[in-house]
Amino acid sequence: MDWMWRSWRSNIVKSKVISQKSKGNPKKTMKHTSGKIKAVHLLKFENNDDFIAETNAFIKKKRIKTAFFMFLGALRKGDIVSGPKKPVIPPVPFWNSFDNAWEVFGVGSVFLGGNNEPQVHIHASLGKGKKAKMGCVRKNARVFLVIEALMLELSGIDAVKDIDPETGLNMLKILTN
Repeated sequence: MDWMWRSWRSNIVKSKVISQKSKGNPKKTMKHTSGKIKAVHLLKFENNDDFIAETNAFIKKKRIKTAFFMFLGALRKGDIVSGPKKPVIPPVPFWNSFDNAWEVFGVGSVFLGGNNEPQVHIHASLGKGKKAKMGCVRKNARVFLVIEALMLELSGIDAVKDIDPETGLNMLKILTN
Protein backbone atom coordinates (compact mmCIF):
# COMPACT_ATOMS: atom_id res chain seq x y z
CA MET A 1 0.00 0.00 0.00
CA ASP A 2 2.90 2.33 0.76
CA TRP A 3 4.14 2.08 -2.86
CA MET A 4 0.71 3.22 -4.10
CA TRP A 5 0.81 6.27 -1.81
CA ARG A 6 4.36 7.23 -2.92
CA SER A 7 3.47 6.70 -6.58
CA TRP A 8 0.28 8.75 -6.28
CA ARG A 9 1.99 11.62 -4.41
CA SER A 10 4.94 11.70 -6.80
CA ASN A 11 2.65 12.06 -9.79
CA ILE A 12 2.83 15.85 -9.72
CA VAL A 13 2.39 16.83 -13.34
CA LYS A 14 1.32 20.10 -14.91
CA SER A 15 -2.13 20.13 -16.48
CA LYS A 16 -2.57 18.41 -19.83
CA VAL A 17 -5.33 17.89 -22.31
CA ILE A 18 -5.75 14.25 -23.25
CA SER A 19 -7.57 13.33 -26.45
CA GLN A 20 -10.23 10.70 -26.15
CA LYS A 21 -12.40 9.18 -28.88
CA SER A 22 -16.06 8.56 -28.23
CA LYS A 23 -19.06 7.49 -30.31
CA GLY A 24 -20.79 10.36 -32.05
CA ASN A 25 -18.02 12.81 -31.18
CA PRO A 26 -14.70 11.72 -32.71
CA LYS A 27 -12.57 14.11 -30.64
CA LYS A 28 -13.58 14.74 -27.03
CA THR A 29 -11.05 16.11 -24.60
CA MET A 30 -10.59 15.23 -20.99
CA LYS A 31 -8.68 17.77 -18.93
CA HIS A 32 -6.74 17.13 -15.78
CA THR A 33 -4.52 18.86 -13.29
CA SER A 34 -2.42 17.45 -10.49
CA GLY A 35 -1.44 18.68 -7.07
CA LYS A 36 -0.52 17.60 -3.56
CA ILE A 37 -2.28 16.79 -0.32
CA LYS A 38 -1.99 19.91 1.83
CA ALA A 39 -3.75 18.62 4.97
CA VAL A 40 -5.88 15.75 6.21
CA HIS A 41 -8.89 16.58 8.40
CA LEU A 42 -10.89 14.08 10.45
CA LEU A 43 -14.44 15.23 11.21
CA LYS A 44 -17.10 13.75 13.49
CA PHE A 45 -20.70 14.88 13.09
CA GLU A 46 -23.03 14.28 16.05
CA ASN A 47 -26.68 13.25 16.30
CA ASN A 48 -29.02 15.88 14.74
CA ASP A 49 -26.17 17.96 13.24
CA ASP A 50 -27.04 19.64 9.94
CA PHE A 51 -24.56 17.73 7.79
CA ILE A 52 -24.46 20.25 4.92
CA ALA A 53 -24.31 23.38 7.12
CA GLU A 54 -21.64 21.92 9.42
CA THR A 55 -19.54 20.79 6.43
CA ASN A 56 -19.77 24.26 4.87
CA ALA A 57 -18.95 25.97 8.19
CA PHE A 58 -15.83 23.82 8.65
CA ILE A 59 -14.65 24.52 5.10
CA LYS A 60 -15.10 28.28 5.58
CA LYS A 61 -13.47 28.28 9.04
CA LYS A 62 -10.39 26.47 7.70
CA ARG A 63 -10.41 28.52 4.46
CA ILE A 64 -10.32 25.36 2.36
CA LYS A 65 -10.24 26.09 -1.38
CA THR A 66 -9.93 22.59 -2.84
CA ALA A 67 -10.67 19.23 -1.22
CA PHE A 68 -12.19 15.80 -1.61
CA PHE A 69 -13.80 13.95 1.26
CA MET A 70 -15.44 10.65 2.11
CA PHE A 71 -17.85 9.88 4.90
CA LEU A 72 -19.88 7.10 6.51
CA GLY A 73 -22.55 6.86 9.18
CA ALA A 74 -26.28 7.57 9.12
CA LEU A 75 -28.63 10.36 8.11
CA ARG A 76 -31.94 10.81 9.93
CA LYS A 77 -33.55 12.57 6.95
CA GLY A 78 -32.71 14.57 3.87
CA ASP A 79 -33.42 15.48 0.28
CA ILE A 80 -31.32 14.21 -2.60
CA VAL A 81 -31.42 14.57 -6.37
CA SER A 82 -31.40 11.13 -8.00
CA GLY A 83 -30.66 12.12 -11.57
CA PRO A 84 -32.71 14.17 -14.00
CA LYS A 85 -36.40 13.50 -14.64
CA LYS A 86 -35.54 13.13 -18.35
CA PRO A 87 -32.20 13.16 -20.20
CA VAL A 88 -32.49 16.73 -21.50
CA ILE A 89 -30.33 19.85 -21.15
CA PRO A 90 -30.84 21.74 -18.97
CA PRO A 91 -31.82 18.86 -16.68
CA VAL A 92 -34.85 18.98 -14.39
CA PRO A 93 -33.86 17.41 -11.04
CA PHE A 94 -35.63 14.31 -9.74
CA TRP A 95 -36.04 15.07 -6.02
CA ASN A 96 -36.05 12.13 -3.64
CA SER A 97 -36.68 12.55 0.11
CA PHE A 98 -35.95 10.12 2.93
CA ASP A 99 -36.55 9.98 6.67
CA ASN A 100 -36.49 7.50 9.59
CA ALA A 101 -32.67 7.10 9.60
CA TRP A 102 -30.75 5.55 6.68
CA GLU A 103 -27.18 4.24 6.60
CA VAL A 104 -25.00 6.45 4.39
CA PHE A 105 -21.68 6.31 2.59
CA GLY A 106 -20.57 9.11 0.31
CA VAL A 107 -18.02 11.40 -1.22
CA GLY A 108 -17.77 15.12 -1.80
CA SER A 109 -15.69 17.77 -3.48
CA VAL A 110 -14.85 21.39 -2.68
CA PHE A 111 -13.78 24.01 -5.23
CA LEU A 112 -13.96 27.78 -5.19
CA GLY A 113 -16.84 29.21 -7.22
CA GLY A 114 -17.08 32.28 -9.41
CA ASN A 115 -17.91 34.33 -6.31
CA ASN A 116 -14.70 33.06 -4.63
CA GLU A 117 -16.82 31.07 -2.13
CA PRO A 118 -16.35 27.31 -1.62
CA GLN A 119 -18.77 25.18 -3.65
CA VAL A 120 -19.49 21.83 -1.97
CA HIS A 121 -20.79 18.88 -4.00
CA ILE A 122 -21.88 15.76 -2.08
CA HIS A 123 -23.03 12.40 -3.45
CA ALA A 124 -24.15 9.50 -1.29
CA SER A 125 -25.56 6.01 -1.30
CA LEU A 126 -28.19 5.36 1.36
CA GLY A 127 -29.65 2.09 2.58
CA LYS A 128 -32.44 0.98 4.92
CA GLY A 129 -33.53 -2.64 5.08
CA LYS A 130 -33.79 -3.88 1.50
CA LYS A 131 -34.14 -0.36 0.06
CA ALA A 132 -31.38 1.78 -1.43
CA LYS A 133 -31.16 5.32 -2.76
CA MET A 134 -28.34 7.23 -4.37
CA GLY A 135 -27.92 10.83 -5.36
CA CYS A 136 -26.66 14.34 -4.77
CA VAL A 137 -27.27 15.42 -1.16
CA ARG A 138 -28.84 18.88 -1.48
CA LYS A 139 -30.78 19.87 1.63
CA ASN A 140 -32.26 18.97 5.04
CA ALA A 141 -29.56 16.35 5.73
CA ARG A 142 -29.71 15.64 9.48
CA VAL A 143 -27.26 13.24 11.10
CA PHE A 144 -28.56 10.16 12.94
CA LEU A 145 -26.13 9.14 15.71
CA VAL A 146 -22.86 9.85 13.90
CA ILE A 147 -21.10 10.55 10.61
CA GLU A 148 -17.33 10.18 10.36
CA ALA A 149 -15.56 11.99 7.53
CA LEU A 150 -12.02 12.23 6.20
CA MET A 151 -11.29 15.37 4.18
CA LEU A 152 -8.18 15.66 2.02
CA GLU A 153 -7.35 19.32 1.49
CA LEU A 154 -5.43 19.79 -1.76
CA SER A 155 -2.94 22.35 -3.07
CA GLY A 156 -1.68 23.06 -6.58
CA ILE A 157 -5.03 22.27 -8.22
CA ASP A 158 -5.90 25.00 -10.74
CA ALA A 159 -9.67 24.57 -10.98
CA VAL A 160 -12.92 26.32 -10.01
CA LYS A 161 -16.66 25.69 -10.12
CA ASP A 162 -18.71 27.95 -12.36
CA ILE A 163 -22.11 27.98 -14.03
CA ASP A 164 -21.93 26.18 -17.36
CA PRO A 165 -23.99 28.17 -19.89
CA GLU A 166 -25.11 25.04 -21.78
CA THR A 167 -26.41 23.02 -18.81
CA GLY A 168 -27.06 25.73 -16.24
CA LEU A 169 -25.19 23.57 -13.69
CA ASN A 170 -22.33 24.54 -11.40
CA MET A 171 -19.59 22.58 -13.19
CA LEU A 172 -15.91 21.95 -12.58
CA LYS A 173 -13.63 24.02 -14.80
CA ILE A 174 -9.93 23.18 -15.03
CA LEU A 175 -8.10 26.44 -15.73
CA THR A 176 -4.70 25.35 -17.02
CA ASN A 177 -3.97 23.36 -20.16
